[in-house]
Amino acid sequence: MSKISPCLWFARDAETAAAFYVSLLPDSRIDHVRRSPVDTPSGPAGDVLLVEFTLAGQPYLALNGGQPAEPSMSVSLLVRCDDQAEVDRLWAALVEGGRPLQCGWLVDRWGIHWQIVPRRMLELLADPVRAPRAMAAMMEMVKLDIATIEAA
Repeated sequence: MSKISPCLWFARDAETAAAFYVSLLPDSRIDHVRRSPVDTPSGPAGDVLLVEFTLAGQPYLALNGGQPAEPSMSVSLLVRCDDQAEVDRLWAALVEGGRPLQCGWLVDRWGIHWQIVPRRMLELLADPVRAPRAMAAMMEMVKLDIATIEAA
């Protein structure tokens, strides 16, 4: 296991959220579900406490903390998408029950912030000639559209 793994806090939905996330991306799986050996604020002994999962090859933890915690935009999960179909599929799945933001950002139903970004956008941002136009196009979008960004 990696020395550092992001830990996502959920009131009681850690297992449900982790199962949903791993259904979206290849090289993803639930690695282990740990149950609490004692009563905790998140539930009685035997309830799910911690879910270890791999998302696109990266290890994560999902913790049932028993009370809501407010995630912040200061930490987000960025997904580099290969094409518009992947952007569209992930966007639709993750925004359901959540809310869209701007510039490829959204908040899922559990309050986790995501950036759904085409790899091509990142390539264009590295090009000093095209970056200003690509960035200006992106600033007008909610979900990113590769063809519109390319045309800018």
